[in-house]
Amino acid sequence: MSPVIDIHPHIVSPDTKRYPLAPLGGTQSTWSSERPTTYEMLLMAMDEAGVDKAAIVHSSTAYGYDNSYVADAVAAVPLRFTGVYSINALAPDAVKTFDYWLGRGCSGMRLFTTGSTLPDQATWFADPKTHPFWEHAAAKNIPVCMQMKQEGIPLLRQIMDRFPKVTIILDHLSRAPFADGPPYHAATEFFELAKYKQLYLKVTPINVTPKSWGKGTPESFFGKVIDTFGAARIGWGSNFPNSVGTLSEILAAARKAFSFAKESDQDWIFAKTAEVLYPVLAK
Repeated sequence: MSPVIDIHPHIVSPDTKRYPLAPLGGTQSTWSSERPTTYEMLLMAMDEAGVDKAAIVHSSTAYGYDNSYVADAVAAVPLRFTGVYSINALAPDAVKTFDYWLGRGCSGMRLFTTGSTLPDQATWFADPKTHPFWEHAAAKNIPVCMQMKQEGIPLLRQIMDRFPKVTIILDHLSRAPFADGPPYHAATEFFELAKYKQLYLKVTPINVTPKSWGKGTPESFFGKVIDTFGAARIGWGSNFPNSVGTLSEILAAARKAFSFAKESDQDWIFAKTAEVLYPVLAK
C-alpha cells in the first residue's frame, strides 16, 4: 500500500490554561468545543486509518493566532507531524512573527479569510500591508493555504500575479460549486485558476461528501479537476475532527471518490503532492 499523508487535520487541547482559547471572530467553533482532539488522539486515529504522516493545520477558530499547541505537537512527534500555522498578515511585525514560528516547526502558513466563525469573505489578504508577508513566504518557500470562498478568487489572482513565486494551496477547493453538473459552468472561475502553476488544491470532506452531487458525480467533477490541474497539484486533507466521522471513515470516503482515477494519480493525491508541498514529510 502506498503511503498516505493528511494535509488538513486539526487538534485542540482540553488544557485551556496552557493553551487559552482566543478564537478568530470571538466565538469558538462548534466542532472544536464539541470534538476537541489532542495530538495523541490524532496519532491513534492515524494509526487506525493507516495515515502515515500529517501536516496539522492550526485551529484558528479555537486559538486565533497562537500556534503553540501545533508547535508543541510537531516538537513531540517530528517524524510524523509538521505544522501549518496562522499569523496576522496585516501586522507591522508579520515577518518577525513569521520567523518566530518557522523556528518552532512551521512548514506552511494559512490565511483564514472566511469560515464558521467569520462567514463573510474578507478582502484584507490583498491589502498592501500584507505584501511583506507574501514576499517572505515566497523567499522562505513556505506554501500558504487560503481558507476562502469563490468570491475571493479575483483578489487571489491579484496576489498570484504580484507574487508569482509564492506557493498557494486552495483549501476545500475554495468551495467550488458543482451541483450544476458537467461541464460545470458555475465553477468556471475556479477552473480558470489552473493557469497559475503556483496554485495547488486541497480536497477535503467538504468536497468529497456534499449533501448532494446535483447533476454530477464524484467521477465527473474530480475527473475534470484532475484533467484541468493535474493530480500532482492536488492533495487530500481529512478536516478531522471538524468533519464528522472517524479518520478511517473520512479516508475511505475519499478513496471511494477517487477510485475511478488511475493509481499513479491517486498516489499523488494521497501522498506525493503532500511531500512536494511539505518536504519534511518526505523524509
